[in-house]
Amino acid sequence: NHDSTYRHRDQKMEHGIFPDRFGKFSPSFYSQAQRRREQPQHQSTGASGHPDDSTDRTTAKFFQHTSAPRISSDAVIAASLKRQYPSLQLTTVPVDNVDILAYASSVPDDVASFHQVEPESSVFPADLKWNYYLPPARRLDGSKGGIATDLHFGKFLYRYKGAEFIVYLAECRDGSSSYPPIVNYYILSSPPEVHLVESLLMTAGHSAFELKDEIWVFDGGRWQKSRELFDSVQKSSWDNVILDEDMKKALIDDHTSFFASRGQYERLKVPWKRGLIYWGPPGNGKTISIKAMMKTLSEREEKVPSLYVRNFVSYGGPEYAISMIFAKARQYAPCYLIFEDLDSLVTDGVRSYFLNEIDGLKSNDGIFIVGSTNHLERLDPGLSKRPSRFDRKYFFPDPNLEQRVAYCKFWQGKLKSNKDLEFPDSLCKAIAEITDGFSFAYIQEAFVAALLVIARDSETLDFGSALEVGSEDDWVSVDVPDSNGGGDDTDLEKLILWVEIKKQIEILRQGMGEERQRRVRFQ
Repeated sequence: NHDSTYRHRDQKMEHGIFPDRFGKFSPSFYSQAQRRREQPQHQSTGASGHPDDSTDRTTAKFFQHTSAPRISSDAVIAASLKRQYPSLQLTTVPVDNVDILAYASSVPDDVASFHQVEPESSVFPADLKWNYYLPPARRLDGSKGGIATDLHFGKFLYRYKGAEFIVYLAECRDGSSSYPPIVNYYILSSPPEVHLVESLLMTAGHSAFELKDEIWVFDGGRWQKSRELFDSVQKSSWDNVILDEDMKKALIDDHTSFFASRGQYERLKVPWKRGLIYWGPPGNGKTISIKAMMKTLSEREEKVPSLYVRNFVSYGGPEYAISMIFAKARQYAPCYLIFEDLDSLVTDGVRSYFLNEIDGLKSNDGIFIVGSTNHLERLDPGLSKRPSRFDRKYFFPDPNLEQRVAYCKFWQGKLKSNKDLEFPDSLCKAIAEITDGFSFAYIQEAFVAALLVIARDSETLDFGSALEVGSEDDWVSVDVPDSNGGGDDTDLEKLILWVEIKKQIEILRQGMGEERQRRVRFQ
């Protein structure tokens, strides 16, 4: 059997199919390749069967090539462009690196512009694109969605600084399941204008690198710029966050002093990096404090970009995601890197890799890391107890009596316009006194549940926007309103809100007791 196998291999080597044991092909292989090169290239034909000279050759080549097995689409397109435009210089650019069409769409036409080149023949279409329905982001807004386009191939005339370039866009996916697909721009320019192509790439690349009222968000294995998160952050303010004043001041100073102290770190010969952990029961201000700090840092004279991490999911696994996250942070340093629910992100499988990225051989100068968790006990001691990784921990406790009174006054202000619902100052203190041990989130739930019951049982009461709690942070980001003028001698037992909210608080306390019992059994 071995002899027959080697005889079969030797026969193939004689025809130049396999290389010999030194990795060289037989001379017959090269002669066959030479004959193949000398064969005439396939040309598209018109209705008469003759070559159609009016057809764009590269367009024809793209469609011919993509309807057959492929080896390297990029090589085929580059070679075809060289034959079609022998006097022009070819520059190839990946779209995900520099998107020149997106850049032209974001600047005035006198800076950069483009238009699609229509085909000179009906043999091939001008482009290859998919149109698909894009559902509305929020059905509540009443939007019907829209139509989006995914371009796979197209030819454009591009203008930049008085020069004109021919630009092809082509998806160079090789194989039926290749991921991620390679999409390139092929820019053709005259040799004297090559420096303008390089200028375009530098300008468009830098424009894409900069954040314009956006925040970088890592989700599903890739970084995306989020205007929605930026807008949400701009609504946050330290003035409206209910926290202990000393703790609030310490939080702000910890961040602002770090970004202003690079020179001091260098003089002391210590790495310019810092890490904090926010921990405590859910619903007590960790998220809104992070958002308020993001806004504060974005308003500095030297703005500090924020990078927000939602998960470690990626097609390359969580280790690859962690690598991408810290690579982006080092690129944008000085920056603010945020990991919410740190205990859920850093599992046993990735803990070692995560620790190495935080405190390994690579420099993290200028990176301020903040991680939040509801369960500090679930964090590995290598994260929670080693200063070189997370230097300090801030505890966010349940609100005290004064803070609970302030939050009740917030609800008093929301309901001020409803004249049929009595909400005197004395009710604020009474509710605060019976919600000891409640987080802001639990107090909010008590108000919402009570008001819903009252509205359901009443034919006249309508609380309208008062029940629109909006974001998850409304329970800590509050403006404490002035009193509504209600006296303190009101008999509380006659107030429908007091009667109903007591019931809801009791229901919530029962749930809290069951949760504590489950936690004790788990521990």
